[in-house]
Amino acid sequence: MHRLRHGDRGPAVAEIRSTLTDLGFLPGSHSAEAGGARWLATDAEFDPSLDRAVRAFQQQRGLLVDGIVGPTTYRSIKEASYRLGARTLIYQLSAPLYGDDVATLQTRLQDLGFYFGRVDGFFGPQTHESLSGFQREIGLSADGICGPATLRSLELLGTRVTGGSPHAISEEELVRRSGPQLSGKRIVLDPGLGGSNRGQRVTSDTGESIYEADILWDLAHRLEGRMAATGMETFLSHPPSEDPTDAERASRANTFDADLTISLRCDANASASANGIASFHFGNSHGSTSTIGQILSGLIQREIVARTGLRDCRTHGRTWDLLRLTNMPTVQVDLGYLTNAGDVSVLTNPRMRDAIAEAVLVSVKRLYLLGRDDQPTGTFTFAGLLASELAAAD
Repeated sequence: MHRLRHGDRGPAVAEIRSTLTDLGFLPGSHSAEAGGARWLATDAEFDPSLDRAVRAFQQQRGLLVDGIVGPTTYRSIKEASYRLGARTLIYQLSAPLYGDDVATLQTRLQDLGFYFGRVDGFFGPQTHESLSGFQREIGLSADGICGPATLRSLELLGTRVTGGSPHAISEEELVRRSGPQLSGKRIVLDPGLGGSNRGQRVTSDTGESIYEADILWDLAHRLEGRMAATGMETFLSHPPSEDPTDAERASRANTFDADLTISLRCDANASASANGIASFHFGNSHGSTSTIGQILSGLIQREIVARTGLRDCRTHGRTWDLLRLTNMPTVQVDLGYLTNAGDVSVLTNPRMRDAIAEAVLVSVKRLYLLGRDDQPTGTFTFAGLLASELAAAD
């Protein structure tokens, strides 16, 4: 779709304005008949009030806050407009269903003890199986289709259990049961770029010209080598010749049945003063969060900051496809801004990339130690980690 922004006009702008008003992001008075008629006109304007509403919506939904309605924001606005009961919900491989109605269904099934996944608004196989199990128990046809009869039963039964997050408990239990050793752990590494998309070109302190893709792939290979030395199984989400979408990357990660996915990206900004590293995990406005993703992103954030001096831009919950559609805990690390001279100096330095790779590996180890390691942040070395792994294996 065409990217809509401040100053644009037309029916598409009218649709966005109407939906955001219904969702409470624009004053209710704007939904009056006169206002509604104005918005349906072909010259409906993307004015400052709509710009603020779009940004507020993006902030609440864990999207990039830029005030632009591109494909991701438009899809999220459409998802937010669905209410449970307004359409029949069914598992479809060719045209999967997303929406707040699906999230409500997942919450209802979770409260009744049938759904143990993330409340992510995606009607996938886990939601289908959970709904079928519910239908089977109450004597309905176990077809996995949420229609009127199933909705009536959900309403009549109400809530059996509330409080806590079954998905968070499940994630934490998987980490606990897998043990502290790294050997045998399966990790997907996802370098951000590939194919003809080489990203931004920058110049190192030594005068060497290097592309963003080269930085990310070099870092991925350094990390891959260190992980292999500890006995971990590593998989790349794509070859260097390809640049798949985030949804495709998530799908490939799921096929590996991995324990974790770690995505490596760089950032850019119109302002050269923007700088620092930020890490992201799945988290949405429905209160659903990947607990292990949140813990790992925090560990990675602290270790890299301690070893490189990059500004700490903290960790954040987001609903991006890579974080939302992966079955395992996933972390995306935005390593710095290639529009900032200080960050470029760090990222183009091979010794600093070694430090970053070490920081990520140590963070994964700390995750599986479950707090049983008392070494200060930034002091646990790869050599020490490898020695401890070999000693445990003897």
